[in-house]
Amino acid sequence: MPSIVTEEEIMFFDTDCGGVVHNIAYLRFIETARTQLAAKLGLSLKQMTKTQLFPVVIRTEIDYRTPAILGDLIKVEAKVESFERARFWCAFRIVRPVDNSLLITCRQSLALVQMPQGRPRRLPKEWFILYPELTSSPKT
Repeated sequence: MPSIVTEEEIMFFDTDCGGVVHNIAYLRFIETARTQLAAKLGLSLKQMTKTQLFPVVIRTEIDYRTPAILGDLIKVEAKVESFERARFWCAFRIVRPVDNSLLITCRQSLALVQMPQGRPRRLPKEWFILYPELTSSPKT
């Protein structure tokens, strides 16, 4: 199953005046991990630029559990959860390793979109062959 772990340090620009991470900063951390996860599927930034085929977020579900604060070191765990015909689901967890706190859980649904036409494309057949365990419907 394709997965990746990234690390981040909480900076001033990630927080509000109380030193608590903004919700939008979590989405930026997820974006970084998701971009690296896409590269594992053959969609590196250079490849996307070449083919003009991009994974586009069509749904985000996020649960904020415990806040990160200024100076925290966090880990973003990302994995592909399932494939459907024209979309796929990724799951994310952000944890603070120093105390094993689960900060957020997140799921995103993505579609592959061919630019500049903006047309959705079916997922590559190779994905289904390489990862047959991911072809079930996503968990609800």
